[in-house]
Amino acid sequence: MEPISKPLRVTSWVLQIVIAVILGQTLFFKFTGAPETKALFEVLGAEPIGRYATACAELLAVVLLLIPRTSVIGAVVSLGVISGAILSHLTKLGVSIDPQKLGNPNLEPLAGPSLFVMAVIVLVGSICVLFIRRTQLPLIGPRLA
Repeated sequence: MEPISKPLRVTSWVLQIVIAVILGQTLFFKFTGAPETKALFEVLGAEPIGRYATACAELLAVVLLLIPRTSVIGAVVSLGVISGAILSHLTKLGVSIDPQKLGNPNLEPLAGPSLFVMAVIVLVGSICVLFIRRTQLPLIGPRLA
């Protein structure tokens, strides 16, 4: 495994922290059962199990991303979680979430596509971290050098 150059290592860490912050900020809402989060998972037909499973996977990704030896695995986990979120937005939730369309008019509408944009940032960031740290992937990393 060849070492990563300092500029790429710094870039990776910045991306890892951005991903961890974005995923981390949603954990509170998922674990506490915020009405908005519950409504989203109800639309997906995954409330409450899907909400808790997603929160646990996101928490795992955050922890792994912030530990140097496991950061590449954290990027894999975050990529998997966020792929599901983006698919949910594109198929059932919409890019801009409208509580009226979701059948819950008591919820405040979100300002534009903020959740979707954050999901795309996590997706792109995870892909970039994986590319930068590809040689650290278990089993296949050495072949990607």
